[in-house]
Amino acid sequence: MTVMEVLALLALGGLAGFINVLSAGGSMLTLPLLMFLGLPPQVANGTNRVAIVLQSTTAVAGFRRLGHGNFRVTLHLAVPAVFGALLGAWIATWVADWVFEGVLVVAMIGASVFMLLPQPKLDTNPLTPDRLGPVIYVALFLIGVYGGFIQVGVGALFLVVLYRMLRIDLRQVNVFKVSIILLYTLPALLIFAVNGQVRWSMGLILAAGNIMGAFVAVKVNLSETGAQWVKWTTLVMAGAILIRLIAY
Repeated sequence: MTVMEVLALLALGGLAGFINVLSAGGSMLTLPLLMFLGLPPQVANGTNRVAIVLQSTTAVAGFRRLGHGNFRVTLHLAVPAVFGALLGAWIATWVADWVFEGVLVVAMIGASVFMLLPQPKLDTNPLTPDRLGPVIYVALFLIGVYGGFIQVGVGALFLVVLYRMLRIDLRQVNVFKVSIILLYTLPALLIFAVNGQVRWSMGLILAAGNIMGAFVAVKVNLSETGAQWVKWTTLVMAGAILIRLIAY
């Protein structure tokens, strides 16, 4: 790797870590970056998980130090997502490059459109296990399949389930989101690693940037209004990357 490549991984990793904790869409920046740096799609996909695991670990530890989180409820939410992620990651290890690249473009467009939609103002309530049911568990399994396969824009799906369906306040959505992502990304990363689809050196450099971004994000954990600039920064950069991907 050149010095410029290392700096690009650190800089974009930092921005992505910040975005992933507070909103959604960080992988829309990091996954294409890894591909632009010469990694095959499946290897870029696996390598990106190194950063996600370490970024999520940082965020979860930070939230717990601040007294946020509910381990019991998190496990209820995470179990179906873990099983889904195992399936999604297994599919991702053998799918053809052109299929993965097509899914990536569609996922980035879909996530960008979702981010442009206004979030409804909802009355929210604390989440307890008795509020969960079959529909929620199926939804989390499907999120796990998607997250295990590609991860891009998965935060938008968590907003649908945790905020719109379960009506948890947005600050707690961020807490549950990073905890679930950590728990399902660990086995997904193992699948990619066993299949030789992880470039550890690049993943760890990207992770260093992600960790710094996640650390800052935990400290500020913005409200929906305060996070608007995060959303627009992500969309502008994702638009530029989409143009590059289509021409790639």
